[in-house]
Amino acid sequence: MAYTISDACISCGTCEAQCPVGAISAGDGKFEIDEDKCVSCGSCAGACPVGAIEAD
Repeated sequence: MAYTISDACISCGTCEAQCPVGAISAGDGKFEIDEDKCVSCGSCAGACPVGAIEAD
């Protein structure tokens, strides 16, 4: 189960730094998670200061 980033994302980049497999990158207006790389560890969700990351 991959994680997704909602429109609540404030583009702070905290999640990108926490991802152990490099599945997160800056997108157009918010960060995005590559579902093929995501290992569903939840590190990004725990680090997000606005709760914009949820299990899909």
